[in-house]
Amino acid sequence: MHRRKVGIIGTGAVGATAAYSLCMMGTCNEIVLFDIAEGVAKGKAIDIAQSSHYAPNSTIVTAAESPADVNDCDIVVITAGVPRKGDMTREDLLMINAKIMKTVVEDVKTYSPDAVIICVSNPLDVMTYVIQKMTGWERNRIIGMAGALDGARMAYQIYNKLGYGAGQIGTLVIGDHGQNMIPLPQKVQVGDVPVNELLSKAEMEEIIERTRTGGAEIVKYLGTSGYYAPGRAIAYMVEALLNDSRIVVSSSVLLDGEYGYSDVTAGVPVVLGKNGVEKIIEIDLDSETIEKFKISVDSINENIAILKQNKFFD
Repeated sequence: MHRRKVGIIGTGAVGATAAYSLCMMGTCNEIVLFDIAEGVAKGKAIDIAQSSHYAPNSTIVTAAESPADVNDCDIVVITAGVPRKGDMTREDLLMINAKIMKTVVEDVKTYSPDAVIICVSNPLDVMTYVIQKMTGWERNRIIGMAGALDGARMAYQIYNKLGYGAGQIGTLVIGDHGQNMIPLPQKVQVGDVPVNELLSKAEMEEIIERTRTGGAEIVKYLGTSGYYAPGRAIAYMVEALLNDSRIVVSSSVLLDGEYGYSDVTAGVPVVLGKNGVEKIIEIDLDSETIEKFKISVDSINENIAILKQNKFFD
């Protein structure tokens, strides 16, 4: 990763905030933005580039005129996709976003064949699977961003409950990025103190529920989903890859026997470094968590099955 060049495809609020965060941290040499909505990438690229004047390192930020301009990237972040609208079924949304993904992935394969891809498009785990199948690349190079965001949301809820330990709260969330996500309080520490020594089971249950509905809570106030935390979570992962930090963060990856599952993408703790996923960490799960994880994986597989029934992968 000598050039430290990052492509971001889809420059809505989340993609643009990821770019801005990377700029403020001075993480990359170059960021290229692409969006199918005319002018959006250009306008945001100019604005973000001007903001980098006050960052620790200057970053070149440009807008791609066409997918061919998102080339030779070390990392490509994909946030492209449409949100679910009123009369859309889950199947409609899946098919629309999978087709968008197919087009995007073809371009990435052509113009940035050595990149690591971070998928942010929803439904997250299924789209990560689509990218995996469409590229045929090694699984360490396709990563779904979920646990980094859900973990930050969980840390926020724990801090709100405790009133101390901000920045010292470890978090771990596995499973799907959605209603069946599984926050694991038994694996969480504040500083060096296990969280279950600081909070009751009832308090932890409330934190888990609030983590799960964390996105919906923001929608309630803003009328739109959050973008600062997702954008920063993306940037955090990009930094780990570019800096070979070898951090542990839960991410959606293709399982090949880990946790007893294969040919499905789900959130599990992984080590992120210069090659993408350097290692998948298998932690011991109690019987209750094993059952929850199964429900989570089954829900992802149901969606993958819809794509297969519609002959999407043929």
